Amino acid sequence: MEYSVNHGAWNAVFAVPSSLVDQHIRLAGALQLKVLLWVLRHAGERFTPEMIAEAVGASAADVRDAMQYWTITGLLSETAAQDDDAPSAAAPAPQKSTADAHTPASLSEPAANPPARQAPAGDAAQTAAASAPNFSAPAAASAASPAAAPNAAFPAPRRIPKPDGLFLAKRVSESEELSCLMQEAQVILGRALSPGLSSGLLMLFDDYGLPADVILMLLQYAKSRGRDNTSYIESVGKSWADEGINSHERAEQKLRRLDETALAWRRLQTLLGIDRRSPSRREEQFASAWITDWKFSDALIREAYNRCIDATGKMKLSYMNKILEGWHLKGISTLEAAQAEQQAVRDRNRKKAQPRAVTYDLDALEQMDLTSLPK
Repeated sequence: MEYSVNHGAWNAVFAVPSSLVDQHIRLAGALQLKVLLWVLRHAGERFTPEMIAEAVGASAADVRDAMQYWTITGLLSETAAQDDDAPSAAAPAPQKSTADAHTPASLSEPAANPPARQAPAGDAAQTAAASAPNFSAPAAASAASPAAAPNAAFPAPRRIPKPDGLFLAKRVSESEELSCLMQEAQVILGRALSPGLSSGLLMLFDDYGLPADVILMLLQYAKSRGRDNTSYIESVGKSWADEGINSHERAEQKLRRLDETALAWRRLQTLLGIDRRSPSRREEQFASAWITDWKFSDALIREAYNRCIDATGKMKLSYMNKILEGWHLKGISTLEAAQAEQQAVRDRNRKKAQPRAVTYDLDALEQMDLTSLPK
């Protein structure tokens, strides 16, 4: 079978950036590609996300997410809407020439002085107007971006607001390290980053001080556990920042500890017949203490389980922990020692429970002077 070009279709053409194929053809999703092609086809026209959604057969929310992806990658830029209600079609952001390209910054250090985000000023009406997205040329985006200022303290206070799309696009365009982080994150997760996750990664990088390589290690861990959603990644990232995990070495130690805890829990599940499920934090702590820290054998853990069942009629890890913690403090590390300790306790209790025999010295009573007895 042979193919030929239909020249009639070439009467109307539009430009597509080379970087779309060179850099994004593997990472971008089908909807993101459709949205960008539609936007490039209607460059210079006025449109709304609803118009694109109707054309490509998707929801307006998904269209906004797709456009946010191209904003983050730099092919589109986002500015605050002006007087018009509908945003204009986006123009592709200018590509760096080969002569201007340089090696990406090392992923071992966090951004030293990331620009500070500023809250929008004005009344509610001005705020609502400023929140409407308008995709246009990069020069307009730069003019509408918040003023850059170095952070006064490090790390910043907790409960930090997540950056918006404008600030995110500005930071990605300014920092080669941050841009590399976003691209590597997509490779690790195997999908395009949502606006929420992109903002969350920027927050961990700028505000919580996690280096880029630590964030990538966090993403690999979340992916391996099948919990690579935005809320889990942000929660773990904040926890790592609070624990001072701000270097590659500390992150490796943390991940090693997490792996040991996961192995301990799986061993405990098998030993006690616990259903296959994710453990609670307290259950993880018990498993880690018994198996990783105290290094109890399966026989000792099973003995603690049997005593728990005998005493309470059901499995209670907190009750088992009291037994095992007591053995740990007493230095009991074998089943024989635990059974001997239990037998010693039983003997003491039995001895205390026996009645004391009453005896009398008859000779002493006979010699006792009855007159000396108290009246």
